[in-house]
Amino acid sequence: MPRLWLLAMLCCARWRRKMRTPRSSRPTIPRRKSSSRRCSSSAGLKAGEKVFDLGSGDGRIVIMAAQKFHAEAWHRIGRGPVRQSSDKIRKLGLEKNAHIVNGDLLRQNYSSADLVTVYLLPDPVNTKVQPLLDKQRKKGARVVAHDFEFRNWTPERVENIADDGEGRSHTLYLYRK
Repeated sequence: MPRLWLLAMLCCARWRRKMRTPRSSRPTIPRRKSSSRRCSSSAGLKAGEKVFDLGSGDGRIVIMAAQKFHAEAWHRIGRGPVRQSSDKIRKLGLEKNAHIVNGDLLRQNYSSADLVTVYLLPDPVNTKVQPLLDKQRKKGARVVAHDFEFRNWTPERVENIADDGEGRSHTLYLYRK
């Protein structure tokens, strides 16, 4: 009986430690540059459109959209490489069009977005992000989901990337309101 009690205590302690682990230390899946370009080009991003990139990362979607498409790009992140992304934007002189917001992506307003790119795990996408975008997206706004589709939406187009340069395949889902 004492061994069972000790095992239960160890399991509870490990679970509590996991629950307190800050999101910034949880693993992220970086997008390859080729996938980032395809996210914007497959959605037909045009100059002057407003882009929101949801999820943490190094800001490459934001930077690419501001450079190549002269789009106003916003990167919504909770915790992550905020300073790294902001420094890169400043170094490239993109402060006018590229913005990094350190905040809860579920408490932001996306109603002005022409394009929203999403690279988040399926559970938060389908239970939290999808209802938010359902309420806020304007008519004609596009959403590109990277690898994880929105369960209750029908994609307008599905694009398979056989090899991202590192031997991994990806799928892009384009949705339009």
